Amino acid sequence: MSKPKEKFTFFYRSESPFSQWYPAVFVVGEYTFDSAEQYMMYGKAMLFGDKEIADKIRSAKHPRQQKQLGRQVQHFDKKVWDEHARQIVYEGNHAKFTQNKELLEALLATKGTTLVEASPTDRIWGIGLAEEDPRVHNRSTWRGTNWLGEVLTELREQLLSDHQK
Repeated sequence: MSKPKEKFTFFYRSESPFSQWYPAVFVVGEYTFDSAEQYMMYGKAMLFGDKEIADKIRSAKHPRQQKQLGRQVQHFDKKVWDEHARQIVYEGNHAKFTQNKELLEALLATKGTTLVEASPTDRIWGIGLAEEDPRVHNRSTWRGTNWLGEVLTELREQLLSDHQK
């Protein structure tokens, strides 16, 4: 018997609730964040002990600025980042989706699919292909790892499982 064809939910631009740049206010600990990108860059700065950049990231009002500041983190080590990045992004998105009911509903509505960041330029968090590219429908032809899509799919499955308990 053949395996059922995998179904995908593609996203990319900041207008998508699944984007790291989508404006969504949430609180983690004592701090309020305005997007998952801000949380991610703040987490990156804190991971490497760069409190100065972390504070600047929390003050920055746009994800583009937050990302630029995240590139300035002192003592950055790619190996260490690669070990921790997905957990940081998971934690930020957990807060984002569980504290914003309409976003949670949008995430849960993707049940039965794999979330895929169809970013033509990002080969780590995305698949390195645009949604219009015919290669998006087959994992073996992706040019990226889809870390963000994997994190969001895992988060959705965990939230669905928690809801059934």
